[in-house]
Amino acid sequence: MAKRDEFYTHIENGYSFKGDFITMGAAMLEGETITGAHVKVPLKTLNRHGLIAGATGTGKTKSLQVIAENLSDKGIPVLLMDLKGDLSGLAQPSPGHPKIDERHEKIGLPFESKSFPVEILSLSEQDGVKLRATVSEFGPILLSRILDLSDTQEGILAVVFKYCDDHKLPLLDLKDLKKVLQYATGEGKEEFSKEYGRISTSSTGTILRKIIELEQQGAELFFGEKSFDVDDLTRIDENGRGYINIIRLTDIQDRPKLFSTFMLSLLAEIYSTFPEQGDSDRPELIFFIDEAHLIFKEASGALLDQIENIVKLIRSKGIGLYFVTQNPTDVPPAVLSQLGLKVQHALRAFTARDRKAIKLTAENYPISEYYNTKEVLTSLGIGEALITALDEKGRPTPLAATMLRAPMSRMDILSASELKNLIRSSSLMEKYNEEIDRESAYEMLNEKIEKAEKEAEKDKERERNSTTRSTSTRRRRSSRQDPVVKVLTSATFIRGVLGILKKVMR
Repeated sequence: MAKRDEFYTHIENGYSFKGDFITMGAAMLEGETITGAHVKVPLKTLNRHGLIAGATGTGKTKSLQVIAENLSDKGIPVLLMDLKGDLSGLAQPSPGHPKIDERHEKIGLPFESKSFPVEILSLSEQDGVKLRATVSEFGPILLSRILDLSDTQEGILAVVFKYCDDHKLPLLDLKDLKKVLQYATGEGKEEFSKEYGRISTSSTGTILRKIIELEQQGAELFFGEKSFDVDDLTRIDENGRGYINIIRLTDIQDRPKLFSTFMLSLLAEIYSTFPEQGDSDRPELIFFIDEAHLIFKEASGALLDQIENIVKLIRSKGIGLYFVTQNPTDVPPAVLSQLGLKVQHALRAFTARDRKAIKLTAENYPISEYYNTKEVLTSLGIGEALITALDEKGRPTPLAATMLRAPMSRMDILSASELKNLIRSSSLMEKYNEEIDRESAYEMLNEKIEKAEKEAEKDKERERNSTTRSTSTRRRRSSRQDPVVKVLTSATFIRGVLGILKKVMR
């Protein structure tokens, strides 16, 4: 009993904050929940990023749902990348269940059933508010990272963007970019050479092939207008609750290049447009990246560097990034070291590799006199997790095996009709779902090429006409002799005849 009391005090002291916070659940000791020993996360440090990890079926999605709900209630908008399609239930209240009541009684928290303001977004042909961005907004550096270009190829891409800026050619979609690359080594080769130096055909060919590879993953649906305004991710409803923006990605989970392209472009846009927040008491936006291993699995070194830099820098804008994945080892060490909140569900030790991963995972958590972390990681039940956060001074809170509170919203997906009604009621649909195809680099260069070809044809026609007139003149001159020449010719003939006559008469 003394140990339980001591542990209760340990948790209370470690999770006591002056500012606002969200409550995750109650701490557990030796498999038993310590009622009222609440594990909390201060709003002040939520922009220091986080991790939700654990084996399939251990409750990662429900932990994400709980955090998103509590953030929304605190007036903090949320962006969820939903690859499995199981988060739409946030828009409907939980039907409740005796097991939920039992869980909350153990935790020492009342259970409240409620729905949340939800916006459904789409990156593909699925229904929802369309997310788009122009090629110009990406810029040559980010696009080069995504395409995994060499330094030489990145330089060529920078020249192409410069040419388009200088000549007022809008780069809106991939069709525009491909056209300018083809023009640079084709019809516009001399123009490019004079202004920017000669561009290698082999290099532009490589860039074009990589763009086509991106297109094959469906990127042509993402590049274009109307560009999505990231300020629309920070909306608050009439009740002061933050919108939960859910991006439906169920049909592109097998296209990691498109997934990472979108994520990086969105983060880059947020970083460039959001103001510096300084030492704020609450974040501006929390971004959850489900199935995060898809980003890191096929990322090049340059792309990983870009992600690492964004993770380091974007928190100053009040943005928190939360990676949801099966194993912490899915996240590169340089990124993992930047994550303040860790919610670690159970891991399974089926193989030697699994056991090694569990050992490495245990070493990422604060040492605790109350837990053998490696053993706890394999014994946690569904809806239980090891948690450590950062306190208001940026120090890790005590490690706590936690019984998590239940989601207040539905733990199942919306029906087709419910989803349709939710999308139809969106105030953003009219703003973003109209397709715009204004004149851009593709059309302008085609017009320029067509004009140049017509001018060239006119020059050839003038040259042909000039040649024809010269030939005709020469023919007329040869058939009509000059009168003087005629006279001279006649005189010569007469002299010749007279000379012969003289010789005969002698």
